[in-house]
Amino acid sequence: MAAHAAMEAGPRQDGPVADAAATRDSVVIHALIVGDPRELGTDSRGSGRWAVPAEVIDIAADGMLIHSRTRILLTGGEGWNQVVTGQEVRTAGKLKPAKPGQIEAGVLAAATPPMRPDSRHKPDTRHSPEAQSNPAAPANIAHGPAQLKRQFGSATGWLQGDAAGLLPGMVTGDTTGLDEGLEAAMKTTGTTHLTAVSGANCSLILGGLVLLARSFRLARGVAAIVALAGLASFVMMVGPDASVLRAAVMGAIGLSALSGGRRGRSLGFLCIAVTGLLILDPSLGTSIGFLLSVLATLGIILLAPPIASWAPAWVPSWLATAIAVPLAAQLLCGPVIVALQPQFSSYALLTNIAVAPFVAPVTILGTIAVPLVPLLPWLAVVPIAAAGASAEMVAAIARFFAGLPGAALPWPEGPTGIATMVLLSVVTILMVWLVLHPTWAGSAVLSLHRRLVFLIAAGESALRRVSSDRHYAGSPTPGRPAAGLGITAPDAPRGRLGLKKNPSGRKQHWLLARSPRPKPPRRTPPAGGTLHRPR
Repeated sequence: MAAHAAMEAGPRQDGPVADAAATRDSVVIHALIVGDPRELGTDSRGSGRWAVPAEVIDIAADGMLIHSRTRILLTGGEGWNQVVTGQEVRTAGKLKPAKPGQIEAGVLAAATPPMRPDSRHKPDTRHSPEAQSNPAAPANIAHGPAQLKRQFGSATGWLQGDAAGLLPGMVTGDTTGLDEGLEAAMKTTGTTHLTAVSGANCSLILGGLVLLARSFRLARGVAAIVALAGLASFVMMVGPDASVLRAAVMGAIGLSALSGGRRGRSLGFLCIAVTGLLILDPSLGTSIGFLLSVLATLGIILLAPPIASWAPAWVPSWLATAIAVPLAAQLLCGPVIVALQPQFSSYALLTNIAVAPFVAPVTILGTIAVPLVPLLPWLAVVPIAAAGASAEMVAAIARFFAGLPGAALPWPEGPTGIATMVLLSVVTILMVWLVLHPTWAGSAVLSLHRRLVFLIAAGESALRRVSSDRHYAGSPTPGRPAAGLGITAPDAPRGRLGLKKNPSGRKQHWLLARSPRPKPPRRTPPAGGTLHRPR
C-alpha cells in the first residue's frame, strides 16, 4: 500500500497539471465531477461558495492542450452546488497549487458557472426556471443518486417538526434541510454520525436483508448473496463515492463480527479491507472519517463481544449488545474526536443508547421508501410516515440530552487531551468490569482491606521498635550523672516528673521517683499535751 501510494503521488506532484498550477495562469479545463459539492461559506457579496472534487480530462493552458487524469478541486459560486457525480463540465479560472497534505494536484478558482463540454461552450442552464419550463430544453442528466436524493427530500417535506430535515440525512446523507439548532444538539450529544451514510446504516441494511432472506428458509450462502446484492443496490442508490464504499465495507465487517462471534476472522477481514481500500484510494489515509470508521469497527470487533458477555444472565442479549456496541465504538473513537473538537460529550453514550431503538426503523423504512418515491409515490407515504415518527423521536432525544447541564465540557487540547482521553477509556472499561462483576469486586476490596490493615500494623510495630531503640541509646550509663536532659526509668511509677534538670546540690530527693511502698499516715498529737493511755 505504501509503495502504491508513492507511485500515485509522483504524477500528482510532478505531472503536467502540477506544472500548470505552478505558473498560476488562467486555464480552461474540461473535468469530470467525482464527488458531491461541499459548502465553503459566503463571499464578500453574500453568495455561497462551493468546493467540488473533480478529475481532469484536459486542460488548455499557455497555448497547449494537456491530457491527464489527475484529481483537482474546483471552487466556485453560482451553479456549482447543482453539479452531480459523473457529470462532465467545462470552466475557466486560475489554477493554483494544492496545499501540502491535499490529495489534489491543484485548486481551480472557477470564474464561470459550470458549462456543457461541447463546442459552443454555453453555460449549463439545466436547473434554471427557463429550462424547466421549456420542454425543448436539454434533458436533465442528474438522474441516479442525486435525483433520488432530491426527490426523497421533496417527498418528506410534508412531515412536521425536525423529521422533515432529519429523515433525508439519516437515510441518504442529505443534510441540506437540517435545522441548525438540531445540528448543534447532535454535535453536542455525539450523534452526528446518524446524519451520514455510515457503517451503522450499512449494517442495518445487511442485517435486515439477512433476516428477510432467512425468514424464507434460504440457505446461509444464498442469504449472504441476497444481502450483499441489496447492499450494493443501497450504495448505488445513495451514491457510490469513497465515503459510502468505505461505510459499506466497514458495516459488512462489523455485522460479521457481531453475528459470527469469531474475533480473529473479523479482525483479519478488517485488515484486508483497510489495505484494499487504501490501495484503491490512497487519499483515505488522510481522511478523518476513514480513521473513525476503522476505529469504530475495531472497537466492535475487539471490545463489543466481551463487554456484552459481561452482562448478567437476566439481561437480554439484545440489550447488552445495544449498550456494548456504542460503548466500544466511543472508547476507541474518543481520542480522535477530542483531537478534532476539544470537548467531552458527557451524555454521548446515553444518547446513542436511547436513540438506538429508533435508528433501525428510520434506516430500513426510509431506504424502502427511496425507490418507491419515483415509482409509487402514493405507496411511499406509509414508510415515510413511520420513519418520520422515529426520526422525530431521535431529534427529541438529542435536544433533551443537549439541554442538560454539563452536556459539553471543556477538554485539554493536543497530546494532553488525547492522552487523558485514552486514560479515561481505560478507566471506563475497568469501571464497567467492576460494576458487572460485583462478587469479584467485593472480594477484591476485602482482600485489599486486609492487606492494607496488615501493612499499617507492620508499620506501627516498626515505628515502635525504632522509638524503643532510640530510648535505650539515649539513656545515661550507671554511675555517671546525665549532662543534659534525663529520662526516668521506664518502670518508674506515674505521678512524678519524667524530665528533670541537673540539680544544684540541695534537696535532691524531691526530684527523685516516688517510693513504690506507701508511707504510713502521719499522727499528730492532740492539743494540751496529754498522751493516749494504752489499754
